[in-house]
Amino acid sequence: MQYRRLGKTGWQVSTISMGCWGIGGQWGPVEEAEAIRTIHAAIDLGVNLFDTADSYGLGVSEELVGRALRGRRDGVYVATKVGNFARRVGAPLSYTTPHHVYLCCDASLGRLKLDTIDLYQCHIGDLQDPSVFLEAFERLVERGKIRAYGISTNTPAVAEAFDRAGGCAAVQLNYSLLNQSAAGDLLPWCAANDIGTLIRGPIAQGVLAGKFTPETRFDDSVRAGWNEGRGREQFVRRLEQVEQIRFLERPGRTLAQAALQWVLANPAVTCAIPGAKNVAQITANAAAADGALTPDELARLEEIAAGW
Repeated sequence: MQYRRLGKTGWQVSTISMGCWGIGGQWGPVEEAEAIRTIHAAIDLGVNLFDTADSYGLGVSEELVGRALRGRRDGVYVATKVGNFARRVGAPLSYTTPHHVYLCCDASLGRLKLDTIDLYQCHIGDLQDPSVFLEAFERLVERGKIRAYGISTNTPAVAEAFDRAGGCAAVQLNYSLLNQSAAGDLLPWCAANDIGTLIRGPIAQGVLAGKFTPETRFDDSVRAGWNEGRGREQFVRRLEQVEQIRFLERPGRTLAQAALQWVLANPAVTCAIPGAKNVAQITANAAAADGALTPDELARLEEIAAGW
């Protein structure tokens, strides 16, 4: 495993960390025992940052992370998010007052069985006015309930507004071979301002594993929209792009591992947070940290992407 500094926090975090949305049940059922085994395996492999959210399975993901980390908290960073609880079931909080954030933070601490959250992130990517969250996060730092804070967004103006007082420690953003826009603006801005980056979607929600076909159908709640209409059109188009980069597969390296190594080739990236639902997946993900794409491979990928 390799480690990089998470911006102004100074924390050394594993370049392959673990996204915990998948164990929350919205990507299909996951047995509690397997979820816990997966997190334990991740720690054994050197993974030291786990990213979850209060909205993942309406708290189920946080609960599982909390159970898995019992007795294994030392040296592990826990990141969670606030702002989308119950949004998928049509009952979000308004977040018009810091008290909503305090309430959600206490609930997350309870589910995680922690006294302090290492990284607390605003989960509203199109946030227009960050005042409520910034006030709440600053008070939560003072009270010792969180150590650092950030935001999950791909919009540079939103990230800049969130860092208006210089307190934003990290930005979580979507970045992959199939979604490279952040390389032009948001990632360079984060690097220039000493803000750590957590990369979500580095395998494009599974597409870059190279295992889907035009006949693939999805029954999980996250990707069900890929079955029809514009979602289907985008999915099929992405499959065509994946076929253009099949040359990355070779003995000892899967396409998904190559996709992770491409993400890590950007020096503005602190860590990738691919999801994992079982031990085999986290083992394969973690192995990507110890390899790298060649300059020729990177150049060829740049040439291919220019035509997309």
